Amino acid sequence: MENAQSVGTFGIIIFLAIIIFLIASQWKIYTKAKQPGWACIIPIYNVIVLLRIVGKPWWWLLLLLVPGLNVIFGIWMVNLLSKSFGKGVGFTIGLLLLSIIFIPILGFGDAKYVGPAGIEKP
Repeated sequence: MENAQSVGTFGIIIFLAIIIFLIASQWKIYTKAKQPGWACIIPIYNVIVLLRIVGKPWWWLLLLLVPGLNVIFGIWMVNLLSKSFGKGVGFTIGLLLLSIIFIPILGFGDAKYVGPAGIEKP
């Protein structure tokens, strides 16, 4: 019984470490895009800031609340995030399928923010 409890505690510690690492990665993504990093931990506001990063209006948040439509616009938003950092479709697929790996690559890697949806700012 005690062994099972220690395994459960160890699992919770690992889980929390992964969550903290992913939050730090998102924080870094936001700061690379010249947005407040703390915005990534505030529900709803984090999506509004992410929409600002990818160059879409705030009302896209409403589209992300519609069942079915949210999947389409969510994938589109992730693709625009990849383009905003100069990455291609392959990186978008990585973000969608292996986000636990690709979010830290985007945050802590050498990717530079090139502007909303990859359009360089003048």
